[in-house]
Amino acid sequence: MLNRRHLRIKVLQALYAYFQSNEDNILKSEKEMMNAVERIYDLYIFLLLTLPEVKQKALHRIEENKKKMLPSEEDLIPNLKFVNNQLIQLIEDNSQLRKISEDRSVNWIGAEEQEIFRKMFIQVRDSETFFEFMNNGAEGFEEDKAFAINFFRIEVANNDGLYHFFEEKSIHWLDDIDLACSMVIKTLKSFELDSANYILPLYKEDDDEQDFIRNLFRQTIALDKENESLIDELTKNWEIERIAKMDVILMKMAITELQTFSNIPKKVTLNEYIEISKFYSTPKSNTFINGVLDNAILRLEKENKIQKLGRGLMN
Repeated sequence: MLNRRHLRIKVLQALYAYFQSNEDNILKSEKEMMNAVERIYDLYIFLLLTLPEVKQKALHRIEENKKKMLPSEEDLIPNLKFVNNQLIQLIEDNSQLRKISEDRSVNWIGAEEQEIFRKMFIQVRDSETFFEFMNNGAEGFEEDKAFAINFFRIEVANNDGLYHFFEEKSIHWLDDIDLACSMVIKTLKSFELDSANYILPLYKEDDDEQDFIRNLFRQTIALDKENESLIDELTKNWEIERIAKMDVILMKMAITELQTFSNIPKKVTLNEYIEISKFYSTPKSNTFINGVLDNAILRLEKENKIQKLGRGLMN
């Protein structure tokens, strides 16, 4: 499920594209932003389906080895521990996942896609993770589960072929892959034998995350001139044109959030944008942004523009 920091990043990307473009079409930009958020779920489903695909490549290799002119004893009586992994079987058999995959047309059908998994299996079959699992003599669902999670973390989540595929699918997916991988691991950990196993939703039930994204996007644009004027006043030694565009947008978002969302503590807003700046702006930006936002809070509080509801939210 999505977290607030990642939602702020999607709004940041959308605002950057909006302010950089020559179009003044807020609704179009908002729709593109919401579609980008929605597509994170496709990435999650793609990643969930990787383990069964690797299993199919292992089964194919077993059958091919049996057809050799002079098959070895290992070819004729192969180690089936991986292809019989119970957690991977639960993923394959999950009707909810199958329906979501069909509804969203998310699958690994195609020669290019299958080549990714052929290469992946060749790469991982001699890996330490795979060898240890296949030969440690341990059995049972918990053993299979621990292996599947570890295998996904080490071999799947770091596979260059998958990264290239996802980059071709969406320019934003490399920013989203860590979140999607964490969703997959959370899903794998939740699966149990002989019980109902559910696929995570994109949003929590009855939450306000979609409203949060839309309001933050819309209000940052609505308050753009006002926020720019405030930033200009607070950075008197800098011409605003000389400040990195990403820094300016981050500060505008933070100032908007401070004024618009009465249920988000000031400290949370401040910390979130400083953390985001560490990844999306220059090395020294977080210190600069921190100083400007501290002064912005003092100014906005003096003007009574920050209203927080509930005990502790003014901190």
